[in-house]
Amino acid sequence: MSKIVGIDLGTTNSAVAYLAEDGPRLIPNALGETLTPSVVGIDPSGSLLVGRAAKELQVVQPESCADLFKRHMGSDWTTELAGKKFSPEELSSLVLRSLKADAEAHFQAPVTKAVVTVPAYFNDQQRKATLNAGRIAGLQVDRIFNEPTAAALAYGFHESKEDKVLLIFDLGGGTFDVSLVEIFDGTLEVRASSGESFLGGEDFTRAMAARVLETQGFGYERTEAEAPLLVSRVIRECELAKCRLSRLDTATIRVPDKKGDFHDNSPQVTVSRAQLETWTRHILARIELPIRRVLGDAKLKREDVNQVLLVGGATRMPSVIDRVTELIGRSPQRRLNPDEVVALGAAVQAGLIAREEGVSELVVTDVAPFTLGVEIAKELGNERRLGYFLPIIQRNTTIPVSRVNRLATVEPNQSTIRIRVYQGEGRRVEDNLLLGEFEAAGIPLGPAGQEVDIRFTYDLNGVLEVEATIVATKKKVSHVITRHSRGLSAEQIRLALQEMEKLKTHPREEAVNRLLIRRAERTYRELAIASREVLSQLLDGFEAALNLQDSEAIERHRAALEEFLNRHDSGQENEEEDDWYRP
Repeated sequence: MSKIVGIDLGTTNSAVAYLAEDGPRLIPNALGETLTPSVVGIDPSGSLLVGRAAKELQVVQPESCADLFKRHMGSDWTTELAGKKFSPEELSSLVLRSLKADAEAHFQAPVTKAVVTVPAYFNDQQRKATLNAGRIAGLQVDRIFNEPTAAALAYGFHESKEDKVLLIFDLGGGTFDVSLVEIFDGTLEVRASSGESFLGGEDFTRAMAARVLETQGFGYERTEAEAPLLVSRVIRECELAKCRLSRLDTATIRVPDKKGDFHDNSPQVTVSRAQLETWTRHILARIELPIRRVLGDAKLKREDVNQVLLVGGATRMPSVIDRVTELIGRSPQRRLNPDEVVALGAAVQAGLIAREEGVSELVVTDVAPFTLGVEIAKELGNERRLGYFLPIIQRNTTIPVSRVNRLATVEPNQSTIRIRVYQGEGRRVEDNLLLGEFEAAGIPLGPAGQEVDIRFTYDLNGVLEVEATIVATKKKVSHVITRHSRGLSAEQIRLALQEMEKLKTHPREEAVNRLLIRRAERTYRELAIASREVLSQLLDGFEAALNLQDSEAIERHRAALEEFLNRHDSGQENEEEDDWYRP
């Protein structure tokens, strides 16, 4: 039987592990290292390089190497190396293939199955892309697993008999996740997850590089285009300096000439820890909203958190540790290596799938990372408007799960409805990702209001079954959306969104009203689920008043909506409803 391995496919570093008799163990690569840089390059001879060799080549030939491609998974982004275009899936597959080879060398046997981790906030397209990368690498990916959940599982494997609530804070090289996990009676239950796909240690490094170049009279973006070798070497110097500043108060950075060459008299820039913290304060501020979101979604206060666990290499930065301590009100812990813990947890999950002895009593639940729902029409005043999103399964619902919502026809003698399935946090479907659509036909003729039940069933493998039941006849129609099937292409998504943009926009929506609606819809994405319902009702009332052109009602609803938004922006709404953070 082929061994199932756990793989942390990271933005900056990747690792592979397996479950041994005494617990999860990392597999070293050909260099004897447990971390393989997620860098791919092609050297002047045309040879493919992956890992440490590619990272070294990147310093002197940045145009021949690619990194941070995980951030572009699920998109149509490509890069060119040695005259050949590579997609993020292809580049990721090369890293996976290297890890697969390391595992096969370790076991002296073929390895064909794996659990691969992804950021909790990866959407369906990004998860499908990760599965495709696994297939290209010759792996059967038995489970796509959220990174914070994997980290919690690594800790839960050792502590599964202790009841506690954990906050997993995962700030890696390129992505950020935060999850609330409850451990009780041999069960590890994920209560909520949130994060950003474009936030990580690389952002801190590049912010430092931009400031250092600025001191020498260089603009970062222009210099990157005109002198890539100069920028790549400064980034390398800043990465080393950032690591030193986690231990020291100051660090010195050498700046090469415009050709990227160092000389005995090359200028040096001394950077203090305080300077780095000032330069990156705006980046660090982005960790707060996801923390607020998971506490709000889980209906917990920060006092309910028993332990905060740090995951990811960027959590070694003192400014990150201090800010997490301030936000949660307790010192975070890092008892397992933050660079390795995700791979270790993936190995435990692989053991669970293989039902290996030692983990058979451990139960793991996860959550839906995004809200899933359908498109509906709303009656606003005397006008029916399309394009609204009705959630069926809210984000951070424990999976597997099945939920049903009853809808109705909107036209007399309407015999068919088209069910469009979306994923996302926007109030309108144009702000969300279309996953699929199908028709339910055979609705009995009659007045508007013929009822149809829409049921969503979502499992741990990311398979979503959408079932429509015509209430009067009990006829069922189902449609299965799976991450294992090919998703919509970028062109299909673009055309779908283009069609939605053609929906009628009422001319009376002057600038002030459009701005207020955009502001409200932006805020809607940031709110906990309970607060979303309140805002949605306020928005519905405001839009209905606009449709009726009732100036008195418009002013009344506008005032109520503005009051809610102002309370949210000032933090009052969060303090009153979540009460999670009081400095």
